[in-house]
Amino acid sequence: MIWTLPNILTVLRLLAAPGVAVMFLYFNRPFADWAALILFLVASVTDWFDGHLARAWKQETKIGTMLDPIADKAMVVIALMVIVGYSSMSPWLVLPATFILFREVFVSGLREYLGDTAGTLKVTKLAKWKTTLQMVAIAVLFAQGVFEHYLGMSIFGMDEAMVGDILDGAVEDTLGLRWKYAGMVWAGNIGLVLLWLAAALTLITGWDYYSKALPFLKEER
Repeated sequence: MIWTLPNILTVLRLLAAPGVAVMFLYFNRPFADWAALILFLVASVTDWFDGHLARAWKQETKIGTMLDPIADKAMVVIALMVIVGYSSMSPWLVLPATFILFREVFVSGLREYLGDTAGTLKVTKLAKWKTTLQMVAIAVLFAQGVFEHYLGMSIFGMDEAMVGDILDGAVEDTLGLRWKYAGMVWAGNIGLVLLWLAAALTLITGWDYYSKALPFLKEER
């Protein structure tokens, strides 16, 4: 492997993917949410830099071309697994995550089957937008977890009536419950909307790849 800077960034992003899950295994929340969010954001930024630098410096390599989409998929799949695992298993979250995971496995299987003709399924601009939207949605959902746990820490020991009075403005909000609650709700709703949009693009690009692969899947008579 040629250790150019773009390739190093790609490998680091690939290694960061399981790191997102490890944060929740060895650290308590909300520190784990913060660590996962920062790690995911940094890794997502490198997704743009490694490709841009490889093209600008003419350092595009076969290993980099191969690892780049794998790193993207690993980041998205593992992050979604963590978010769904620590969620209330709402169908509004589970369904788009399922669509995204199914498509990634399906397209990877197509590429493996096509072998030497897998170049037919080159990454399209729409697929790149899909990946970007997925990463933004996941980052926002991680942020929702941060707000949620800071809110939980602030209301620890309070009864439901007291929390309701503070959120309604009947009692002075000395702990910042209202902005933490608003951040949790807004991040959760925006994250879900973005995730559904990403799921829609995921299915569209998946169908596009299937259509392109279809001629190679027909049985010879």
